[in-house]
Amino acid sequence: MSTPRDYDVFEAGEVTLQGGAVFSSLQLAYKTYGTLSAAKDNVILYPTSFSAQHTDIEWLVQPGGTLDPDKYFIIIPNLFGNGLSSSPSNSGDALGGAPFPAFSYHDAVAVQRRLLVERFGISRIALVYGWSMGGMQAYHWAARYPDMVERAAVVCGSARCAPYNHVFLEGVKSALTADPAYRDGRFAERPAAGFRAMGRVYAGWAMSHEFYREEIWREAGFTSLEDYLAGSWDGAFARRDANDLLAQIATWQSGNISGCEEFGGDFDRAMAAIKADMLLMPGRTDRYFDVRDNEDELGRLVNARSAALHAIPSIHGHRAGNPINNAADRAFINAEISALLQR
Repeated sequence: MSTPRDYDVFEAGEVTLQGGAVFSSLQLAYKTYGTLSAAKDNVILYPTSFSAQHTDIEWLVQPGGTLDPDKYFIIIPNLFGNGLSSSPSNSGDALGGAPFPAFSYHDAVAVQRRLLVERFGISRIALVYGWSMGGMQAYHWAARYPDMVERAAVVCGSARCAPYNHVFLEGVKSALTADPAYRDGRFAERPAAGFRAMGRVYAGWAMSHEFYREEIWREAGFTSLEDYLAGSWDGAFARRDANDLLAQIATWQSGNISGCEEFGGDFDRAMAAIKADMLLMPGRTDRYFDVRDNEDELGRLVNARSAALHAIPSIHGHRAGNPINNAADRAFINAEISALLQR
Protein backbone atom coordinates (compact mmCIF):
# COMPACT_ATOMS: atom_id res chain seq x y z
CA MET A 1 0.00 0.00 0.00
CA SER A 2 1.44 3.40 -0.97
CA THR A 3 2.07 6.02 1.67
CA PRO A 4 -0.21 9.06 1.33
CA ARG A 5 1.80 12.05 0.21
CA ASP A 6 2.02 15.10 2.48
CA TYR A 7 2.38 17.65 -0.32
CA ASP A 8 0.47 19.07 -3.28
CA VAL A 9 1.42 19.25 -6.96
CA PHE A 10 1.07 22.21 -9.30
CA GLU A 11 0.51 20.91 -12.82
CA ALA A 12 2.38 23.46 -14.93
CA GLY A 13 1.54 21.75 -18.23
CA GLU A 14 3.82 22.12 -21.23
CA VAL A 15 6.71 24.44 -20.41
CA THR A 16 9.49 25.66 -22.69
CA LEU A 17 12.66 25.82 -20.65
CA GLN A 18 15.28 28.51 -20.87
CA GLY A 19 17.57 26.19 -22.82
CA GLY A 20 14.89 25.60 -25.45
CA ALA A 21 13.71 22.14 -24.41
CA VAL A 22 9.95 21.64 -24.18
CA PHE A 23 8.91 19.73 -21.07
CA SER A 24 5.41 18.28 -21.24
CA SER A 25 3.40 17.81 -18.05
CA LEU A 26 5.86 19.66 -15.80
CA GLN A 27 5.09 19.15 -12.11
CA LEU A 28 6.04 21.33 -9.17
CA ALA A 29 5.63 19.65 -5.78
CA TYR A 30 5.03 22.00 -2.85
CA LYS A 31 3.76 22.09 0.70
CA THR A 32 2.07 24.92 2.59
CA TYR A 33 2.03 25.75 6.30
CA GLY A 34 -0.23 28.23 8.08
CA THR A 35 -3.08 30.27 6.64
CA LEU A 36 -3.05 32.84 3.85
CA SER A 37 -4.37 36.12 5.23
CA ALA A 38 -7.35 37.86 3.64
CA ALA A 39 -5.02 40.55 2.32
CA LYS A 40 -2.60 37.87 1.05
CA ASP A 41 0.26 39.83 2.61
CA ASN A 42 1.77 37.20 4.93
CA VAL A 43 3.53 34.97 2.41
CA ILE A 44 6.97 33.44 2.97
CA LEU A 45 8.51 31.42 0.16
CA TYR A 46 11.11 28.88 1.31
CA PRO A 47 12.74 27.01 -1.63
CA THR A 48 14.64 23.77 -1.09
CA SER A 49 18.42 23.27 -1.17
CA PHE A 50 20.61 20.65 -2.88
CA SER A 51 19.14 17.13 -2.67
CA ALA A 52 16.62 18.33 -0.06
CA GLN A 53 12.90 17.74 -0.08
CA HIS A 54 10.44 19.80 1.96
CA THR A 55 10.58 17.32 4.84
CA ASP A 56 14.33 17.98 5.19
CA ILE A 57 13.94 21.72 5.74
CA GLU A 58 10.56 22.10 7.41
CA TRP A 59 12.16 21.90 10.86
CA LEU A 60 12.58 25.69 10.52
CA VAL A 61 8.78 26.08 10.24
CA GLN A 62 7.41 26.02 13.77
CA PRO A 63 5.19 28.18 15.99
CA GLY A 64 7.28 30.89 17.62
CA GLY A 65 10.23 30.01 15.38
CA THR A 66 12.00 31.75 12.53
CA LEU A 67 9.27 30.88 10.05
CA ASP A 68 6.11 30.94 12.16
CA PRO A 69 3.01 29.28 10.61
CA ASP A 70 0.83 31.00 13.22
CA LYS A 71 1.73 34.33 11.58
CA TYR A 72 2.73 33.50 8.04
CA PHE A 73 1.58 31.44 5.08
CA ILE A 74 4.73 29.51 4.23
CA ILE A 75 5.22 27.72 0.92
CA ILE A 76 8.05 25.28 0.31
CA PRO A 77 8.45 24.61 -3.43
CA ASN A 78 10.55 21.54 -4.17
CA LEU A 79 13.31 22.31 -6.65
CA PHE A 80 13.23 20.40 -9.93
CA GLY A 81 15.46 17.36 -9.74
CA ASN A 82 14.78 16.61 -6.06
CA GLY A 83 12.67 13.52 -6.69
CA LEU A 84 9.27 15.08 -5.92
CA SER A 85 8.99 17.84 -8.50
CA SER A 86 9.79 16.77 -12.08
CA SER A 87 13.12 14.91 -11.93
CA PRO A 88 15.04 12.29 -13.92
CA SER A 89 13.71 9.65 -11.52
CA ASN A 90 10.02 10.38 -12.13
CA SER A 91 9.79 11.87 -15.62
CA GLY A 92 10.32 8.91 -17.93
CA ASP A 93 6.77 9.00 -19.31
CA ALA A 94 6.72 12.79 -19.72
CA LEU A 95 10.03 12.73 -21.59
CA GLY A 96 9.27 9.70 -23.74
CA GLY A 97 12.74 8.31 -23.22
CA ALA A 98 14.54 11.58 -24.01
CA PRO A 99 17.31 12.76 -21.65
CA PHE A 100 16.26 14.95 -18.76
CA PRO A 101 16.78 18.55 -19.92
CA ALA A 102 18.80 21.20 -18.12
CA PHE A 103 16.83 23.33 -15.67
CA SER A 104 18.05 26.77 -14.65
CA TYR A 105 17.10 28.68 -11.54
CA HIS A 106 15.27 31.02 -13.91
CA ASP A 107 13.10 28.08 -15.00
CA ALA A 108 12.48 27.15 -11.37
CA VAL A 109 11.42 30.60 -10.14
CA ALA A 110 9.22 31.17 -13.21
CA VAL A 111 7.17 28.08 -12.40
CA GLN A 112 7.16 28.92 -8.68
CA ARG A 113 5.74 32.33 -9.60
CA ARG A 114 2.99 30.66 -11.62
CA LEU A 115 2.14 28.53 -8.58
CA LEU A 116 1.77 31.61 -6.38
CA VAL A 117 -0.23 33.62 -8.91
CA GLU A 118 -2.39 30.93 -10.50
CA ARG A 119 -3.19 28.79 -7.47
CA PHE A 120 -3.26 31.37 -4.68
CA GLY A 121 -3.64 34.78 -6.33
CA ILE A 122 -0.51 36.02 -4.52
CA SER A 123 1.09 39.22 -5.82
CA ARG A 124 3.38 40.11 -2.89
CA ILE A 125 5.87 38.00 -0.94
CA ALA A 126 6.82 39.21 2.54
CA LEU A 127 10.02 37.14 2.49
CA VAL A 128 11.87 34.73 0.23
CA TYR A 129 14.14 32.74 2.54
CA GLY A 130 16.67 30.24 1.30
CA TRP A 131 19.80 28.36 2.33
CA SER A 132 22.45 27.27 -0.20
CA MET A 133 20.67 26.47 -3.49
CA GLY A 134 17.57 27.89 -1.81
CA GLY A 135 19.48 31.13 -1.24
CA MET A 136 20.44 31.24 -4.91
CA GLN A 137 16.74 30.90 -5.76
CA ALA A 138 15.93 33.76 -3.35
CA TYR A 139 18.41 35.94 -5.23
CA HIS A 140 16.88 34.98 -8.59
CA TRP A 141 13.42 35.80 -7.24
CA ALA A 142 14.51 39.24 -6.08
CA ALA A 143 16.07 40.08 -9.44
CA ARG A 144 13.43 38.63 -11.76
CA TYR A 145 10.31 39.69 -9.84
CA PRO A 146 11.37 42.81 -7.92
CA ASP A 147 7.80 44.12 -7.56
CA MET A 148 6.68 40.91 -5.83
CA VAL A 149 9.52 40.44 -3.34
CA GLU A 150 9.52 42.70 -0.27
CA ARG A 151 12.41 40.96 1.52
CA ALA A 152 14.94 38.28 0.68
CA ALA A 153 17.27 36.39 3.00
CA VAL A 154 20.17 34.65 1.27
CA VAL A 155 21.73 32.23 3.77
CA CYS A 156 25.05 30.72 2.64
CA GLY A 157 24.16 31.44 -0.98
CA SER A 158 25.11 33.77 -3.81
CA ALA A 159 23.78 35.50 -6.92
CA ARG A 160 25.87 33.28 -9.19
CA CYS A 161 27.98 30.15 -8.90
CA ALA A 162 31.53 31.32 -8.27
CA PRO A 163 34.42 29.58 -10.09
CA TYR A 164 35.65 28.07 -6.81
CA ASN A 165 32.13 26.77 -6.11
CA HIS A 166 32.04 25.30 -9.63
CA VAL A 167 35.31 23.46 -8.98
CA PHE A 168 33.95 22.02 -5.73
CA LEU A 169 30.97 20.65 -7.65
CA GLU A 170 33.23 19.19 -10.32
CA GLY A 171 34.92 17.15 -7.59
CA VAL A 172 31.58 15.98 -6.21
CA LYS A 173 30.33 15.08 -9.67
CA SER A 174 33.53 13.26 -10.60
CA ALA A 175 33.44 11.17 -7.43
CA LEU A 176 29.87 10.14 -8.12
CA THR A 177 30.27 9.38 -11.82
CA ALA A 178 33.48 7.37 -11.35
CA ASP A 179 31.22 4.54 -10.20
CA PRO A 180 30.86 1.81 -12.88
CA ALA A 181 27.08 2.21 -12.64
CA TYR A 182 27.48 5.44 -14.64
CA ARG A 183 27.25 4.54 -18.33
CA ASP A 184 26.40 6.55 -21.44
CA GLY A 185 25.70 9.72 -19.52
CA ARG A 186 23.42 8.31 -16.83
CA PHE A 187 23.29 5.85 -13.94
CA ALA A 188 21.93 2.45 -14.90
CA GLU A 189 21.70 1.38 -11.26
CA ARG A 190 22.45 2.75 -7.82
CA PRO A 191 26.14 3.69 -7.46
CA ALA A 192 26.96 2.46 -3.95
CA ALA A 193 30.67 3.31 -4.20
CA GLY A 194 29.88 6.59 -5.95
CA PHE A 195 27.56 7.72 -3.17
CA ARG A 196 30.23 6.97 -0.56
CA ALA A 197 32.94 8.77 -2.54
CA MET A 198 30.66 11.77 -3.05
CA GLY A 199 29.98 11.94 0.67
CA ARG A 200 33.69 11.85 1.52
CA VAL A 201 34.43 14.69 -0.92
CA TYR A 202 31.50 16.69 0.41
CA ALA A 203 32.64 16.24 4.01
CA GLY A 204 35.89 18.08 3.31
CA TRP A 205 34.09 21.10 1.85
CA ALA A 206 30.90 21.32 3.90
CA MET A 207 32.61 21.70 7.29
CA SER A 208 35.47 24.00 8.25
CA HIS A 209 39.13 23.57 9.16
CA GLU A 210 38.28 24.58 12.73
CA PHE A 211 35.42 22.07 12.91
CA TYR A 212 37.83 19.22 12.26
CA ARG A 213 40.77 20.63 14.20
CA GLU A 214 38.64 21.06 17.33
CA GLU A 215 36.91 17.69 16.81
CA ILE A 216 33.44 19.21 17.06
CA TRP A 217 32.02 15.95 15.72
CA ARG A 218 32.51 14.53 19.23
CA GLU A 219 29.59 16.70 20.40
CA ALA A 220 27.30 14.53 18.28
CA GLY A 221 28.56 11.37 19.96
CA PHE A 222 31.08 10.19 17.37
CA THR A 223 34.14 8.49 18.83
CA SER A 224 36.64 9.06 16.00
CA LEU A 225 37.01 11.00 12.79
CA GLU A 226 36.38 7.83 10.77
CA ASP A 227 33.29 7.14 12.86
CA TYR A 228 32.02 10.64 12.00
CA LEU A 229 32.75 10.34 8.27
CA ALA A 230 31.13 6.92 8.04
CA GLY A 231 28.13 7.87 10.14
CA SER A 232 27.44 11.36 8.76
CA TRP A 233 28.68 11.32 5.18
CA ASP A 234 29.03 7.86 3.65
CA GLY A 235 25.26 7.52 3.24
CA ALA A 236 24.33 11.19 3.15
CA PHE A 237 23.30 11.16 -0.51
CA ALA A 238 22.39 7.50 -0.96
CA ARG A 239 18.76 8.25 -0.10
CA ARG A 240 18.43 10.13 -3.41
CA ASP A 241 18.48 9.03 -7.03
CA ALA A 242 21.94 9.60 -8.51
CA ASN A 243 20.58 10.98 -11.79
CA ASP A 244 18.52 13.47 -9.78
CA LEU A 245 21.67 14.63 -8.00
CA LEU A 246 23.43 15.24 -11.32
CA ALA A 247 20.47 17.27 -12.56
CA GLN A 248 20.61 19.52 -9.49
CA ILE A 249 24.39 19.92 -9.74
CA ALA A 250 23.88 21.16 -13.32
CA THR A 251 21.34 23.72 -12.10
CA TRP A 252 23.70 24.84 -9.34
CA GLN A 253 26.71 25.23 -11.62
CA SER A 254 24.78 27.28 -14.18
CA GLY A 255 23.36 29.60 -11.52
CA ASN A 256 23.61 33.29 -12.46
CA ILE A 257 20.87 35.87 -11.94
CA SER A 258 21.99 37.73 -15.08
CA GLY A 259 21.90 34.59 -17.24
CA CYS A 260 18.58 35.33 -18.93
CA GLU A 261 17.20 37.31 -21.85
CA GLU A 262 16.06 40.14 -19.58
CA PHE A 263 19.58 40.93 -18.33
CA GLY A 264 21.66 39.49 -21.17
CA GLY A 265 24.52 38.47 -18.90
CA ASP A 266 24.91 41.96 -17.42
CA PHE A 267 25.49 41.11 -13.77
CA ASP A 268 25.43 44.70 -12.52
CA ARG A 269 22.13 45.31 -14.29
CA ALA A 270 20.61 42.20 -12.73
CA MET A 271 21.77 43.20 -9.26
CA ALA A 272 20.47 46.74 -9.79
CA ALA A 273 17.02 45.34 -10.61
CA ILE A 274 16.61 44.18 -7.00
CA LYS A 275 14.37 46.45 -4.90
CA ALA A 276 13.79 44.29 -1.84
CA ASP A 277 15.23 44.58 1.64
CA MET A 278 18.18 42.23 1.24
CA LEU A 279 19.90 40.27 3.99
CA LEU A 280 23.02 38.33 3.04
CA MET A 281 24.04 35.79 5.69
CA PRO A 282 27.14 33.90 4.59
CA GLY A 283 28.79 31.46 6.94
CA ARG A 284 32.10 32.85 8.22
CA THR A 285 33.80 29.53 7.49
CA ASP A 286 31.76 28.42 4.47
CA ARG A 287 34.25 27.02 1.94
CA TYR A 288 32.21 27.20 -1.27
CA PHE A 289 29.75 30.06 -0.79
CA ASP A 290 32.55 32.39 0.26
CA VAL A 291 31.91 35.57 2.28
CA ARG A 292 33.90 37.51 -0.33
CA ASP A 293 31.31 36.79 -3.01
CA ASN A 294 28.56 38.30 -0.86
CA GLU A 295 30.80 41.27 -0.04
CA ASP A 296 31.18 41.91 -3.76
CA GLU A 297 27.43 41.58 -4.31
CA LEU A 298 26.57 43.97 -1.51
CA GLY A 299 28.06 46.94 -3.36
CA ARG A 300 26.03 46.09 -6.46
CA LEU A 301 22.65 46.18 -4.66
CA VAL A 302 22.30 49.86 -5.53
CA ASN A 303 18.49 49.95 -5.72
CA ALA A 304 17.63 47.65 -2.82
CA ARG A 305 15.55 49.34 -0.12
CA SER A 306 18.17 48.13 2.31
CA ALA A 307 21.10 45.75 2.02
CA ALA A 308 23.07 44.20 4.86
CA LEU A 309 25.66 41.48 5.23
CA HIS A 310 25.70 39.71 8.58
CA ALA A 311 28.00 36.68 8.52
CA ILE A 312 27.10 33.75 10.77
CA PRO A 313 29.95 33.60 13.33
CA SER A 314 30.25 29.84 13.21
CA ILE A 315 32.88 27.15 12.66
CA HIS A 316 30.28 24.83 11.15
CA GLY A 317 31.19 25.76 7.59
CA HIS A 318 28.34 25.64 5.08
CA ARG A 319 26.17 23.81 7.59
CA ALA A 320 26.02 26.94 9.76
CA GLY A 321 23.11 27.98 7.53
CA ASN A 322 21.14 24.80 8.24
CA PRO A 323 21.65 24.41 12.01
CA ILE A 324 19.18 21.68 12.87
CA ASN A 325 21.15 20.58 15.93
CA ASN A 326 23.17 23.74 16.49
CA ALA A 327 21.49 26.09 18.95
CA ALA A 328 23.95 28.98 18.66
CA ASP A 329 23.74 29.28 14.88
CA ARG A 330 19.98 28.80 14.98
CA ALA A 331 19.62 31.63 17.50
CA PHE A 332 21.72 33.93 15.32
CA ILE A 333 19.58 33.22 12.25
CA ASN A 334 16.34 33.56 14.24
CA ALA A 335 17.32 37.00 15.50
CA GLU A 336 18.39 38.21 12.06
CA ILE A 337 15.22 37.01 10.31
CA SER A 338 12.98 38.41 13.06
CA ALA A 339 14.63 41.82 12.61
CA LEU A 340 14.29 41.59 8.82
CA LEU A 341 10.57 40.76 9.01
CA GLN A 342 9.99 43.77 11.29
CA ARG A 343 11.41 46.24 8.76
